[in-house]
Amino acid sequence: MTGTHDTPLEITVRTAVGEGRTLLSAFDTALLGAGVADFNLIPLSSVIPPRANVSRTSETLPGAHGDRLYCVESVAYADHPGEIVSAGLGWTIHPEIGGLFVEHTGGSEASVDEQIRLSLADMAANRGIDFGEVHTAIVTAHCTVRPVCALAIAAYEVAGWGRS
Repeated sequence: MTGTHDTPLEITVRTAVGEGRTLLSAFDTALLGAGVADFNLIPLSSVIPPRANVSRTSETLPGAHGDRLYCVESVAYADHPGEIVSAGLGWTIHPEIGGLFVEHTGGSEASVDEQIRLSLADMAANRGIDFGEVHTAIVTAHCTVRPVCALAIAAYEVAGWGRS
């Protein structure tokens, strides 16, 4: 039946900071630090299915080079010395309905945290549902010389390409 989930989905939230000679290589370094560098990222719209579990980890996500990774991501870049950027995810889960992720970026962890909480409060109110406690994962990067990237990513599922 469409829309049912027999096995709980295990979503892992990871954060990392990367540095490189370009913004793209800083992003790649952050992906390496988050343990998801060798996947093709497929962004999702931030809805958490029923019976999903969300946990934080820093372990490398298993999968083959080039597999698809369904994810929610927040990415912030800085390339001017002295610039500070933060990226964060926030989530809330109702034990029976499922939940919501939001992603925000800004110039400080406090600003990102505030935006996360305001967004989740509005989204829950729009649905008329009390999803419960708000959880956050926020990371900050400080550009000193080379470009940097702050990354927060929620990894939903790795999928191969179905080739033999």
